[in-house]
Amino acid sequence: MAEAHNATPEVANIISLLHELFKGNSIVEFLHHNENAFFSGLIIIALAIFARFAARHRAMMPGKWQNFVEMVMESLDNITHGVLGHHGRAFTPFIGTLFIYIFLLNICGIIPGLKAPSSNLNTTVGLAITVFFYVQYTGIKRNGIGGYFFHLLGNPKDITGYCFIPLMFPLHVVEEFIKPMSLSLRLFGNMFGEDALIGVFVSLGIVALSFIGKTPVGIPFQIPFMLLAIITSVIQALVFSMLSTIYIMTMLPHDEEHYKDEVEEREEGVASWP
Repeated sequence: MAEAHNATPEVANIISLLHELFKGNSIVEFLHHNENAFFSGLIIIALAIFARFAARHRAMMPGKWQNFVEMVMESLDNITHGVLGHHGRAFTPFIGTLFIYIFLLNICGIIPGLKAPSSNLNTTVGLAITVFFYVQYTGIKRNGIGGYFFHLLGNPKDITGYCFIPLMFPLHVVEEFIKPMSLSLRLFGNMFGEDALIGVFVSLGIVALSFIGKTPVGIPFQIPFMLLAIITSVIQALVFSMLSTIYIMTMLPHDEEHYKDEVEEREEGVASWP
């Protein structure tokens, strides 16, 4: 076991174990203070290698591995298309990468020796900042500078709308910052609580065997919660990705010709979600 800086129980990972064994070593100290960035970097490298491998080994007659990859990508494409309508496919690479990356960040918390970087607020804020800039870039690209600021003014269409501009503009600006920040806090809170819960039950398992003397292992009370963590890891990644998709949707132009079709497509897409 390791103790987090705020005294919350935390399951030991390879970096914290090295820190206990080699205290004072400059490299170990650096890794210890940047362990979330270290594990995040490992996931990025693993994803890059996997993507390279998957791209180089495509076949006209796909095997089980290629079928699995295509099934995952098709599912992510269907979800974004269901929410964004005919705009969706253009955003599948971003939303799909976001989902897979966050899922892997979450699932690392139940792999022995690793740690879930998403249980750290710095990681989730970084993800939120990425979504924020991507949404703003999308708004400017799809609407133009004028249309982007017109959106921030509340898209006034009559004299009443123009009269409310002094109120709507600051509210919309603040809202653009609040949306991604709420994502980061939601993801951080859920994953931090999940890791803390697992840490508590690991501690209880060790205490339960304390009568036999000092031991690094204990009764695995945490196993049911680790199985539940797999489900919550998927859910939290899906929630973050879907809310990001909705934030993108609010920035897209909705012309009258396609608006009805988009609504119908989103309804069909939502109805098909598991």
